[in-house]
Amino acid sequence: MSDATTPAPGPARPPRSIPQTLASMLLGFEIIIVFLAALVIWGLAPTENSMWGLPPWVALVAGGVVIVGLVLTIGLLRHPWGYTLGWVLQVLIIAAGFLNPAMFFVGALFGGMWWYCMVAGARIDRDRTATADPGKEDE
Repeated sequence: MSDATTPAPGPARPPRSIPQTLASMLLGFEIIIVFLAALVIWGLAPTENSMWGLPPWVALVAGGVVIVGLVLTIGLLRHPWGYTLGWVLQVLIIAAGFLNPAMFFVGALFGGMWWYCMVAGARIDRDRTATADPGKEDE
């Protein structure tokens, strides 16, 4: 191949931060959990006279909406407000406990892991910055 046909390399993308990496992994696992939880809530819903007068398929649709939100959040973690969206989704998953009380536990567990990913990831990034370039961590 000639040099004329090879594309010129673009600007290098900055490396992903540790909180971004940890958060994307956690959200990926949460996608599976929300899918399974939506199936459980749908399967346990009575066919008539449900809790709020909603048909059982609403649990599947709501679970699908949360799953789409989780997938979008993985891509939006490169923006600072993507983490806020992650916190909002954690609260929604905890609120699913009103539909199935086990989700209070599952949501609190994932919310705690989300918090830990944010705290520990930021600490690791600070330590790496301090080790790589002393004096730069104050910026």
